Amino acid sequence: MESVRQSKVAKLLQKELAELFRANSKTLFNGGFITVTVVRISTDLSSAKVYLSIMATQDVNALFNHINEQKTHIRKLLGNAIGKQVRIIPELQFYIDDSYDYAEKINALFNKPI
Repeated sequence: MESVRQSKVAKLLQKELAELFRANSKTLFNGGFITVTVVRISTDLSSAKVYLSIMATQDVNALFNHINEQKTHIRKLLGNAIGKQVRIIPELQFYIDDSYDYAEKINALFNKPI
């Protein structure tokens, strides 16, 4: 179960990372539309799993790999934004959130005639 502190830091990270991806979409991420869907943070607040939904791009995997290559730069920008609010800027681990694709697949199965 997540503590109150963990949930507050996770919400802060989600908000700030979403703003960071929005503000730097054209310059760093080739104009791709990136949404931060979920942030899960460890109990010691040193690492965060960030789930991203990537749209408006031809190659999702290429953009995701580019995001992973920019991980240290993203962490630095995040540190500039929230450095006064948290003691430790967590290590970021990015994952593709495929829940929308999964829901589409399940919906298609339900709508398929028997």
